[in-house]
Amino acid sequence: MIGGVDKDLIVMAIWGLIFAVFVIKLLQSIRLVPTKSAYVVERLGKYHSTLDAGFHALVPFIDKVAYIHDLKEETIDVPPQECFSSDEVNVEVDGVIYISVIDPIKASYGITDYRYAAIQLAQTTTRSVIGTLELDRTFEERDIISAKVVEVLDQAGATWGIRVHRYEIKNITPPETVKNAMEMQVNAERERRALLAKSEGDKQSKINRSEGMKAEMINLSEGEMQKRINEAEGRAEEIMELAKATSESIQALAEVISAPGGQSALRMQLAEQYLKQLDGLSKESSRVILPANMVDFDSWMDNIGLKEKS
Repeated sequence: MIGGVDKDLIVMAIWGLIFAVFVIKLLQSIRLVPTKSAYVVERLGKYHSTLDAGFHALVPFIDKVAYIHDLKEETIDVPPQECFSSDEVNVEVDGVIYISVIDPIKASYGITDYRYAAIQLAQTTTRSVIGTLELDRTFEERDIISAKVVEVLDQAGATWGIRVHRYEIKNITPPETVKNAMEMQVNAERERRALLAKSEGDKQSKINRSEGMKAEMINLSEGEMQKRINEAEGRAEEIMELAKATSESIQALAEVISAPGGQSALRMQLAEQYLKQLDGLSKESSRVILPANMVDFDSWMDNIGLKEKS
C-alpha cells in the first residue's frame, strides 16, 4: 500500500510538473510587442516571422523569440583611440555614433553584433582619414572626418540592416608637448594681432589728426580769404560811395556857381575860410606868411580862378 501510494504521488508530481511547464510555455507564447520594437521569431530553429507592435500568440514548444530589436535611434560611444596624422603626430580621438535598426532580419542574421561592428568600423575609418590630414587640419576638418565615417558605415549598414544617421567626434587630444607648442603658437599669434591692431590704431589716429589739421588750415585759409574779399568789397563800395558823393557834391557846387550870385557867395565863403586859416596859423606859430598885398582881395580870387564877373 505504501509502495502504491508513493508511486501515485510520483506520477502525480510528474504530471503536475508537465502541466506547469505547459502553462509556462503557453504564457511565454503570448507576446505583447511595444511600439518601435521588433521580435524575430524562429520556428524549430529556422526564421519564421517578425512581430511588430501589438499582441501576438506563438505556438508553444515550436516557436521561439530569438532576437529582440529596438527600432528607435540609439547612440553608441566610440572609445578613445590613438591616431597618427600625416605629419606624424599622435592624437587621441573619440566620438559617438547615432544609428537605428531598419531591417530586423539582417540585424539578426547579417552580423553577430552590429553595435560592436559599427564601433570597430568607425575607429578604423577615423584612423585612415586622420592619417591623410595634418594636425592643424584635424581640428578644422571634423566635418570631413564625420562624413567619411558615415559614408563607410552606410555602405556596411545596408548588409547589417542598420542606418547610420551621423557620427560626431567628441575630442581630439594631442600630446602635452604638442598642446603646449600649440598654445605658445596661439599666444604668439594673439600678440601679433594685438600689435598689428595697435599699430593700425596709431596709424589711423595720426591720419585722423593730420586730416583734422589739414581741414583746420583749409578752413582758416578760406576764412582769411573770405575776410579779405569782404574787406576789399567793403573798401570798393566805400570808394564807390565816396566817388559818387564827391561827384554829386561837385555837380551841386557847379550848379550853385553857375546860378546867379553863386560866384559872389563862393568868393565870400572862400574868403571867410581863408581868414579862419590865417587866424589859426597865427595862434599856433609866431611866424605867419601873408600875401604881398593884403588889401587886394580880388587878386587872391583871381589866382584861384574865381574872379567876379562884372
